Amino acid sequence: MIIKVLGPGCTNCKNLERATKEALAQMDVDATIEKVEDYALIMGYGVMSTPALVIDEKVVVTGRVPKPNEIRELITANIA
Repeated sequence: MIIKVLGPGCTNCKNLERATKEALAQMDVDATIEKVEDYALIMGYGVMSTPALVIDEKVVVTGRVPKPNEIRELITANIA
């Protein structure tokens, strides 16, 4: 599983990355977290508001920082 945090490096982007790492630490899931800061790549996902969370190339959250428990639910729902 590849999880991407999309954003230019703002505080909310860093908070989303931190919350994602926290959620993964509480789960038994083999995942890689990638930080995407390039605007062209972010726009390629159709994201207009950052931060955004992408799980296996599917945008699951945009424009906000979900809590770790919501991130765990999103990860679980996208395990295939």
